[in-house]
Amino acid sequence: MDPNAFSEAMTALVGARHGNPFAFLGLHGGRATGGGGGYCLRCFRPRAAAVSVIDAADGRVVAPMRRLHPEGVFGLDLPAGQGPFSYRLRVEEDGHVRDIDDPYRFGPVLGDLDRYLLGEGTHLEIYRKMGAHPMTVDGSPGTSFAVWAPNATRVSIIGDFNHWDGRVHPMRQHPGSGVWDIFIPGVGPGALYKFELTGPDGGLLPAKADPYAFRAEHPPLTASVVCGLGSYTWSDDAWMARRAETIARTHPISIYEVHLGSWRRDDQDRPLGYRALADTLIPYVLEMGFTHIELLPVSEFPFDGSWGYQPIGLFAPTSRFGSPDDFRYFVDRCHQAGLGVILDWVAGHFPEDAHGLAWFDGSHLYEHADPRQGRHMDWGTLIFNYGRNEVRNFLLANALFWLDQFHIDGLRVDAVASMLYLDYSREEGQWVPNKYGGRENLEAIDFLRQMNTLVYERFPGAVTIAEESTSWPMVSRPVYLGGLGFGYKWNMGWMNDTLGYVAHEPIHRRYHQNDLTFGLLYAFSENFILPLSHDEVVHGKRSILGRMPGDAWQQFATLRAYYAFMWTHPGKKLLFMGSEFGQGREWNHATGLDWHLLNIDWHQGVHALVRDLNHLYRDLPALHERDTEGDGFAWVDCTDADQSVISFLRAGDPPAATKGDTIDSARGVQPLVLVVCSFTPVVRHGYRLGVPRAGVWDEVLNTDSGFYGGSNVGNGFVETEAVSAHGHAQSLALTLPPLATIVLRFKG
Repeated sequence: MDPNAFSEAMTALVGARHGNPFAFLGLHGGRATGGGGGYCLRCFRPRAAAVSVIDAADGRVVAPMRRLHPEGVFGLDLPAGQGPFSYRLRVEEDGHVRDIDDPYRFGPVLGDLDRYLLGEGTHLEIYRKMGAHPMTVDGSPGTSFAVWAPNATRVSIIGDFNHWDGRVHPMRQHPGSGVWDIFIPGVGPGALYKFELTGPDGGLLPAKADPYAFRAEHPPLTASVVCGLGSYTWSDDAWMARRAETIARTHPISIYEVHLGSWRRDDQDRPLGYRALADTLIPYVLEMGFTHIELLPVSEFPFDGSWGYQPIGLFAPTSRFGSPDDFRYFVDRCHQAGLGVILDWVAGHFPEDAHGLAWFDGSHLYEHADPRQGRHMDWGTLIFNYGRNEVRNFLLANALFWLDQFHIDGLRVDAVASMLYLDYSREEGQWVPNKYGGRENLEAIDFLRQMNTLVYERFPGAVTIAEESTSWPMVSRPVYLGGLGFGYKWNMGWMNDTLGYVAHEPIHRRYHQNDLTFGLLYAFSENFILPLSHDEVVHGKRSILGRMPGDAWQQFATLRAYYAFMWTHPGKKLLFMGSEFGQGREWNHATGLDWHLLNIDWHQGVHALVRDLNHLYRDLPALHERDTEGDGFAWVDCTDADQSVISFLRAGDPPAATKGDTIDSARGVQPLVLVVCSFTPVVRHGYRLGVPRAGVWDEVLNTDSGFYGGSNVGNGFVETEAVSAHGHAQSLALTLPPLATIVLRFKG
């Protein structure tokens, strides 16, 4: 390096503009101030009063370094004949003297293959390389840092270990890959850090949190926290070996959807932590008979009011409730108790917070540059560029990360419709067609198919679930058949139609019978989950109970009848917390649920009913074995709109010898139940329904039972009569309770 180049390099270093610090700092051929011959050492310690070089082998002082720049650049020319050697630095700084390893004597963190696979978009465990990783290199404990920022002209690590001074630890750039990395000795778990970047125009960008960080500060603080992948010892082998059967289409799946911050609060109105939730939430969900817990997003997010749906740290469980190992403990305890854990996973958008992914390196790196492609009009968030290899790699690795590192059993992918359609919630002229002129987002479709394929290939027993609100075909069909590859899809149509139906006054329901029955026209086109989710109890929609018309008696009776209709209808089940005991007010993320309502009889009744529905759903094969098969369902009568009554049969799997028989022809070999729903406040006596089997039918559930807060009108055991009805030679004469659903099981 000639003297002029040395002067320019030193000025750039001191001014935090040097894009290649490893070419200047550390051990190099030549003289400390430029020129040829021998070897020299340089370091930059802005707060140091003095720096000396010591021999790492024996600890002896080789020589003091001389100050080359008043801002703290130090240099030493090694004696003639002295070649490269293992050294350390003795630094007098802030009144203390300590020996440190020089970060600029260590090689790259990422290898050539890592960088190649990242560029190709196929490094599925890239989180093991990018971000911050405590490790020991050449006997020196420290932390490796790596970040992808191809358009930055300089990237530095700033943190509590260097007084947040971006001049101290500029990183090594790998041209062609856009990756920057550095190993900093002496930095360990718990250290706070961010990335400081200079954009392509030379301007300083807002400090960025680490996209791959495994832990973050508690919001509203925004720094990343050095945290390794850890060595948690799992105790869920038995669950992992059998979890595939728990999510199978033929098994009962009843999901309790939870927002961790507001399920229950402590006596100081603070959210419970992951470990406290393991002691309280898990026993409650078990008692209620649910099979899975679905958590609203736990990836770190800055704004409480987003409920987690605007994430910043996709690889970090939110610190609001504890550490990553605390979250592992919660999942482990769920599995030991026999409960599956599903995460809401947000890959459709991200917020514009300055410390996040937006404008990350001074360019539209993670998002599309054109706002017609890159911005969600509804949410004011940015859309990932699924066509960019490194961005797709980031998201694919993240999906697999939760399954690998936290033993998550399923991912419910948020807002899939917004990913599939380029014109989602946009007017004409506000979107850019695909290369064929269509409105389908081809890159997002490819991404979703690849994500689903990888999940099922690499993590047997895991499941993916789509929140998809349109009629996009084959969402829950395998990729090799042309589908998107999800395991299940939320049935948003059923939810909207049926909630609309029960919101009508009973006298008007006769005009809306189709809202109750229309879903059966497509009920078996997908593997459906029936969702009454968090979205249905906010933003002025009222609670589920609050949608029911009439006085309190009618509201609770209708709610009970509706829940029983849901639990007996084909499709898996999902219910948001609080709805299981009929919370009257809308959900508020900032307060706990109204648990005091369980001291009131009507709420106790709903609570008991949901518990019993879960157990009935699990115990009766007819209610779950053919949830996704059309031959497990048959209408008895869906046309009695004048009396607002519907009736249908559900059947389980027959013995192998009778496979292919229908409900009508199986002659008693299939588990069989009859469901009757009456949505008017009138008792109906002698209501006749044809059934395919002669004998005794047992009323196994009645939502009008006094045990649930009803009027106790019911049937008990009922025997068929040789009176033809609804195409059957025998029938039942039933008493229909007011605003109630009854379930009868064929006894023989």
